[in-house]
Amino acid sequence: MRGVLLITLSLVGCGTTSSGLEIPKGYERVYGQDFATKGGRNELDVSDPKAWAWHMDADARSTWIEASSPSEYQPPFRSPHTIALIRDLEVGDFVFELEILNTAPASRGAHRDLCLFFGWQDPANFYYVHLAPGPDDHAHNVFLVDDAARRRIADVAAQGIDWGDGWHKVRLERSLEDGSVRVFFDDMETPVLVAADRTHGWGRLGFGTFDDSGRYTNIQVFAPEFGWVDHQNPFE
Repeated sequence: MRGVLLITLSLVGCGTTSSGLEIPKGYERVYGQDFATKGGRNELDVSDPKAWAWHMDADARSTWIEASSPSEYQPPFRSPHTIALIRDLEVGDFVFELEILNTAPASRGAHRDLCLFFGWQDPANFYYVHLAPGPDDHAHNVFLVDDAARRRIADVAAQGIDWGDGWHKVRLERSLEDGSVRVFFDDMETPVLVAADRTHGWGRLGFGTFDDSGRYTNIQVFAPEFGWVDHQNPFE
């Protein structure tokens, strides 16, 4: 890990996440953001500032960050274009939860997606989860970017997810010891994607989309230890 300040948590009990699930013993919430104010946007490094905006609904009850326009960012290798990384936070083992809503038209079809990023080292080295209706070698999987175009690291799933027109709860878990990755979508008991890989270790977390649009809120990160790192924006 490239962290400057490493904080190890020593806890005796288990807490719960916003979905009501227990977190592993020794974990604690290390980050939370519901974008209640525009200032929450400043906690993110984004690939294209013009693609992202803060929003509040008409009743002032819900707030979110939204990727609503095409990103002009061009990654060094074939991988997502619209990315928001949590600034300065790095984790190894973690539980990452958030709520997401896909705003792209249904006509986008089987690859209509939203993404989660983890183990981020730099624009050419990271993992991402691609959630989409149609599983294949390039959609609805866990992908590795390792100085080359992305490649899947999980088996092709039997089925994808249904975006519908509402919000969804997503949970991403990772363990460095065995490299395991589990992804949950609404149903927090049965993962929709399972993978294992140890190419990248500690790294940053984020969210976004390959080339669609969506909303994100109620972000929570739980971990047994974490690092605060003075990152430069990797997209500048």
